[in-house]
Amino acid sequence: MKTDLLEIQNTFKDLLKGLSPAIQIRKDNEKAFEAAGTIPAMQGKQKVDGYYFASVMPKPKDVRFYFFPIYTHADAFSNISEEMRKCLKGKSCFHVKKLSPELETEFESIMKKGIELYKKDGLI
Repeated sequence: MKTDLLEIQNTFKDLLKGLSPAIQIRKDNEKAFEAAGTIPAMQGKQKVDGYYFASVMPKPKDVRFYFFPIYTHADAFSNISEEMRKCLKGKSCFHVKKLSPELETEFESIMKKGIELYKKDGLI
């Protein structure tokens, strides 16, 4: 079980980096880590250089993992575990204080599923 927030933050960053080349890293600093698609796409009414995918933001008491596919394709993620559901605050933000091996595997799984869904929709 990971409880060190820096270790949890780095785990999320490594999982997202592992999704390359499907996504690009747009930000990587001490305040935020952001991943997006690699092809120009419409995001709302605006054309962007890559459709937003996810970001990791460290906070004093937890690590925030913002995962946009759970917002854009909510039905595809309706079967997440109770442990993961407890971390979900709002529609797309997970507040993670502890990361069990099972939860880490599930986060990796939903990230891969998000990539598949976005590829299918031509977003990445």
